Amino acid sequence: MNSRKELFITSFGLFSLFFGAGNLLLPPLLGYNAGENWFWVAIGFMITAVVIPIFGILAHARLQGTLYDFGKKVSPQFSLIYCILIYVIAVAIPSPRTAAATHEIAIHPTFGTSPLLTSTVYFILVLVFVLNRSKILGFIGKFLTPLIVIMLLLVIGIGLFSSEMLTTTSQIETPLVSGILEGYQTFDAIGAVVVGAVIIISINLRHIGSFEEKRALIAKSGWIAGIGLFIIYAGLISVGAYYGSEISINDTLPSDMQRANLLRKISLSSLGDFGNTVLSILISLACFTTAIGIIAGTADYFKGLLDDSQLVYIVTAVLASALGIVVGQLDFNSIIIVAVPVLLFIYPITIVLILLNVFPKRFSTPLVFRAVVIVTFIFSIPDVIGFISPSEGLGKITQYIPLAQFSLGWVLPALVACLVVGLINPKLKNQSH
Repeated sequence: MNSRKELFITSFGLFSLFFGAGNLLLPPLLGYNAGENWFWVAIGFMITAVVIPIFGILAHARLQGTLYDFGKKVSPQFSLIYCILIYVIAVAIPSPRTAAATHEIAIHPTFGTSPLLTSTVYFILVLVFVLNRSKILGFIGKFLTPLIVIMLLLVIGIGLFSSEMLTTTSQIETPLVSGILEGYQTFDAIGAVVVGAVIIISINLRHIGSFEEKRALIAKSGWIAGIGLFIIYAGLISVGAYYGSEISINDTLPSDMQRANLLRKISLSSLGDFGNTVLSILISLACFTTAIGIIAGTADYFKGLLDDSQLVYIVTAVLASALGIVVGQLDFNSIIIVAVPVLLFIYPITIVLILLNVFPKRFSTPLVFRAVVIVTFIFSIPDVIGFISPSEGLGKITQYIPLAQFSLGWVLPALVACLVVGLINPKLKNQSH
C-alpha cells in the first residue's frame, strides 16, 4: 500500500464529499452581514461546520461500521429509525439542494434553461457515478477535489488582496450563536456520518491494510479534510466581510439570490470576467461531488440492511436520483426554509451521537447514550415548535431553559445528563463494551 497516495486520495475525496452547495454559498453572506464581527461568526460556524464533522469522521475511524453503529448503544430500534430518518433527509434536502444551487448560479445565468432540465441531467450524471461505486473515491480525490481547491483559493486569495480590507457595522446581534446555527445549514455533521460510511466502504473495496491501519488512515484524512474546510470557510467569511463596504446586494431579494449575487460579484471583482466561468465550474463540481456522496451512502446503507443486495443498491440509487430531480426544481431558498425545522430536530441528536462515539469507551456506556439522547430529543422539541409556530405560551416555558432563545435549549440539559449519569452510575466500568 502506498500510504501517502492513499492518504492524499482519501483526504481530498473526503473534503470534496463534504464541500457542497451550502458550504460555498452560506459563508460569504454570513461574513457580509457580520461585518466587523466576522471573526466571532467564523468561530461559531467552525464549531458546527468543522469541529463536529471532524469528530464524526474520528468516530467512524473507531467504529469502522455503518451509520447504524452510531446509535446502537441507545437501542437497535432507535438506531434503525435514526438511520432511515438521516438517509431520507439526506436525499430529500441536501442532495436536491446541490442541483438547485448549480442551476441558479452556474446553469441558468449562462444558458437560461429550466430547473427541470438542469436537475434531470444533473442527477442522471450523479447516478452514473454512483453506479460505478468502486471508482468514486479515487476519481474525486485525484481529479475533482484539487480543481475545486485551486479555484477556491484563487477566489479567496485574490479577493482578499484586491479588497480595501474595510468592514461595515455588524447586522448580527449574537455573532457566535448565529455562526453556530448557520453551520447547521451546511449539513456537515449529517454529512460526516453519511459520507464517513462511504469512505469506509471505498477503503474496504480497495482492500487496504488492517483495522488499525484503516483507523489511522481515516482519522488522518478527517483532520486534513477538516483543516481544509477551516481554511476555506474562514477565507469565504472574511472575503464576504471585507467586500461588505464595496459590494451592495439587494436586501429585498430572497436570501438565496443574495448569496448567489454576492458570490458572483466577489468572483467578478477578484478574477474579472473570468470570475463567472470559475464560479460556475466551482459550484457545479462542489455540488456534484456532494450529491454523489449522499446518494452512494444511502444506497450503501439500504444494500447492507437488505442482505447485501446489489439490486437494492441500484433501486435505492435510482429512487434517490428521481427524488433529486423532483425536489431539485425548487429554488435554493425554499429548500433551506423546509430544512430548518428538520435540522433543529435531527442535528442535536446527531451531534450528541457523534460526541458520545468519540468519548472514551469506559465513559460512553449504553446508559449514558440513552440518557443523553432522550434529554436532547425532549429539549429540542421547543426549538422545532418555536420555529414552526411560535406562541406566547411556548415563550413562557422556554424562558426557563438556558440558551433556548438561541435554539440551543438542548445543550446544557444534554451536558448535565451526560455528567450526572456518567458520574453516579456505580456500574460504569462493568457496562463498558
